[in-house]
Amino acid sequence: MKNNGWVKKFRSFVFENKVMLLFVVLTTASIIISGLPLTVIAGSVFERFGRNGFLVLALLVPVLAGLGLNFGLVIGAMAGQIGLFFAILAGINGIPGMLVSTLIATPLAMLFGWMVGRLFNRMKGAEMIAGLILGFFADGFYQLFFLFVLGGVIPITHEGLMLPGGIGVKNMIDLKGYRMPLNDGSGGETVKGFIEGAFDKLPIGDLITAITIAVIVYLLVRGVMVMMKKSTFGLRDLALGIAAAVSFSLLQIPAIKQLLKINNLNFLTTLTIVLIVIAVWQMARLVYAFILHKREGTEKTDVEAKSPSDVLSQSPDQKFLQKSDSRRSLLILLLCAVIYGLTYIPPIRTIMRFIRIPVFTYMLIAGVCYFTRWLLRTRIGQNMRTVGHSQVIANASGINVDRTRVIAMMISTVLACWGQLIFLQSLGTVATYTQHVQVAQFSIAALLVGGATVQKATTKNAIIGIFLFHSLFVVAPEAGKQLFNDSQIGEHFRVFISYGVIALALAMHAWKAKIKPNLGISAVTGKNDKDNSKIAESS
Repeated sequence: MKNNGWVKKFRSFVFENKVMLLFVVLTTASIIISGLPLTVIAGSVFERFGRNGFLVLALLVPVLAGLGLNFGLVIGAMAGQIGLFFAILAGINGIPGMLVSTLIATPLAMLFGWMVGRLFNRMKGAEMIAGLILGFFADGFYQLFFLFVLGGVIPITHEGLMLPGGIGVKNMIDLKGYRMPLNDGSGGETVKGFIEGAFDKLPIGDLITAITIAVIVYLLVRGVMVMMKKSTFGLRDLALGIAAAVSFSLLQIPAIKQLLKINNLNFLTTLTIVLIVIAVWQMARLVYAFILHKREGTEKTDVEAKSPSDVLSQSPDQKFLQKSDSRRSLLILLLCAVIYGLTYIPPIRTIMRFIRIPVFTYMLIAGVCYFTRWLLRTRIGQNMRTVGHSQVIANASGINVDRTRVIAMMISTVLACWGQLIFLQSLGTVATYTQHVQVAQFSIAALLVGGATVQKATTKNAIIGIFLFHSLFVVAPEAGKQLFNDSQIGEHFRVFISYGVIALALAMHAWKAKIKPNLGISAVTGKNDKDNSKIAESS
């Protein structure tokens, strides 16, 4: 009986992850055939992860809210490119240029997301095809704006950005900047609009300084709230204060300040730092749990609340302890030790030293992962989850379904806008009329490769999918050259694969949607339709 259970679980795992497993086989075979060094492959894949990760993660919220795969992602990318153009036109460099781009593009993305969400509410059940067609429709207005309005209706005289006739923007914009003659009579030139690598090349020292200032401001606000007796100071606030003080002190040392002028770290150093931070955090949880346990004098403290009112009345320190599990912390510490031990294997160590990690860009990706996780814990996130499971039950529970769906689309469109800005500053050039066209296609394909479906997608699916999908993108041309003496075959193959993955996912979605009504089973609760109708009535 036990063996049969394991067989069923294995079959279920293979069936649910067939696309991901197929890609693992294809990628492994392509790596072997291509003959490329693993250092080159790993370096390219991690570079692509930093460039595309934010865009793929922008797809998660609509899936959570039951809107399916957001083919309208391209509209958010258009908003990002519009904001970037005007920042370049103003000649603003580096981080300020990216901030100006974001300030211009974000309101546009919010407006576009609101409009798309309103449209999708009128086309419930057909959001994906609507998003695909809407992307082509919006692209027509985008082309009209950049080809005719700019320079034709809105007068712009700029040799570095406009076509020779003065009407329409150039096909390619170089984010390395354009040269402008100085007006001081010296005849020299200055570079303006330098935005390439604004995030990727941000010095680590400047990043730490900005974070330290943000933490200090946060603690000052918390202090005011404590003085007004609207909040209490907890262990996390104390830890943040100590960390801010230590980092500020270290930045005053000239040698460290000089060392932190670099803008990236190799993967080995990054992994070591991450493992140390995780280990220290878990050790702090263990020590604090032990101290509180001794203070209470019992094996189990009163953090184990017996009623909802007890949970709400818990202090931040008690909630912190409640979440800490000694066995789990010890297991994490053991896992950190094992991973660190693996870094001493020569081939692995060589590959890790070759990979470069742009710190700020990866921090932004980690930030959107945390945001998605945090959103699920909020009321709006729970509403999105309920709407995604069943709009009938959501309506019966008093949730404004249409409003929740619109908010989900606005969040996704804004994240897509920011993701496109991150992508472009990393790439270093903008193909004005085509850069956004395949954003949704490749992002959706990467998400599906990671094991996501039309109804369910997680951060884990996105991360796995990006690595697998772009690994194949890196090695496919060389594999095609080795097999058929033509690298273009590999190029066509990877584009074919991206469309094939999307087609397979949509076919599976349609197949499941056809089977479940025949069985009388709901995807929400796993019960039959009569049971679900009773649930809705009771709600």
